[in-house]
Amino acid sequence: MEHLTQLRRLGLFDAKVPRYTSYPPATKFSNDVSSDVFRSWVESIPTGSEISVYLHVPFCRRLCWFCACRTQGVRNDDPVIAYVNTLKQEIATVASILPKGVRIARLHWGGGTPTLLSADMMTDLAETLLSQIPLAEGAEFSVEIDPNEIDKPRMAALAAAGMNRASIGVQDFDPEIQKIIGRIQGYDVTREAVEGLREHGIHSLNTDILYGLPHQTPERISESVQMLLSLSPDRVALYGYAHVPWMAKRQAMIPTEALPSPEERLQLFDTARRLFMWDGYDEIGIDHFAKPTDSMGKAAKSGHLRRNFQGYTDDTCDTLLSLGASAISRFPQGYAQNAASTAAYQKAVRAGELGTGRGHIFKGEDTLRARMIEMLMCDFRIDTAELEAEFGPVAAKAEKLYREAADAFGKMVRITEDGFEIPPEGRPLSRMIARIFDEYEMRAEGHSSAI
Repeated sequence: MEHLTQLRRLGLFDAKVPRYTSYPPATKFSNDVSSDVFRSWVESIPTGSEISVYLHVPFCRRLCWFCACRTQGVRNDDPVIAYVNTLKQEIATVASILPKGVRIARLHWGGGTPTLLSADMMTDLAETLLSQIPLAEGAEFSVEIDPNEIDKPRMAALAAAGMNRASIGVQDFDPEIQKIIGRIQGYDVTREAVEGLREHGIHSLNTDILYGLPHQTPERISESVQMLLSLSPDRVALYGYAHVPWMAKRQAMIPTEALPSPEERLQLFDTARRLFMWDGYDEIGIDHFAKPTDSMGKAAKSGHLRRNFQGYTDDTCDTLLSLGASAISRFPQGYAQNAASTAAYQKAVRAGELGTGRGHIFKGEDTLRARMIEMLMCDFRIDTAELEAEFGPVAAKAEKLYREAADAFGKMVRITEDGFEIPPEGRPLSRMIARIFDEYEMRAEGHSSAI
């Protein structure tokens, strides 16, 4: 009870802070990044290097009410076919400016629902991409799978294209909760999809589950977690549902009065967390769990865990090249985001142009602060010597921020001989603590955080 009181006093249940899947967060992007800037960054990728590639498919057959992602519903394949043709054109345009010998170490198809593509469209899209930017040896190719939108021909097409990891959104298995969030996906449908994927040789499985949903209780989330565990996923993301109906209008369908209180949300998270750990999963960062044999679990132990727009990852490529409407690329120089509107994106690409709409050019202390925040979010500690090895003499700057965090959070953080850390009791506050290191957020609040 005392710990809960401390968390409440420090603002855990009231704070609105970024998830820090990028720094600065995408809300801070501007129009400074043009197509010409994007082109120059692509051309500067080292010859023969390995990169990550993300393909975005923004369509869904049905729009789940809980989802705040940028998606649009479709009733037939006409807009999907048109979009895939545009995506193929963007692939050709970008491939034409890539330096020679660049290969893909990580490939991810997300959305939306990429598995609403027909088997033929999947094959065509994969061949178009990989004929121009081939997979590197040992590459990982993952796809977001909707169990309601997958069948044996599509599984076979993805497996033949090289997919070796699947990601399945579960959210919750409780029928009442599924109904109230607009996501009907029974356990049997999910199990059949998992079994089908494994029959096609796809043995690496990621899953997502949500806490903080309407009418969720510790008993209900326990049952859903145990059903999920019966599928033996290699990784699990345990995300908190964010109710933002002013941003995602479809969420207005979800009754606010049915949502758990902030304190109840914490109990739901802890209930699920304990079940995953009792089943032998390692806790990864603030909201992921992985089997010790999974590459993410190994990365966490070796200090190679990273954070990107998909959450936690063991992807250490310097460049993430993202294609499709609203997709965000990451380069050593900054971020570039395609036009968010599908219509605006397609208009630009069909005119032979790049789809870049906005982004952020790294400046000042951006890369230093980004690494400090990533260290906190991944490892709950900052090693000052490691920072200095990468950025030069920055100890005095870093120690100033350590003191600011200690002043704000007291015993929930700790300044150490090696740097700074968040002990277990302070980890629910990790995003709030990371915010101290965020120059853009602190400046917006009227605080000077220059170092």
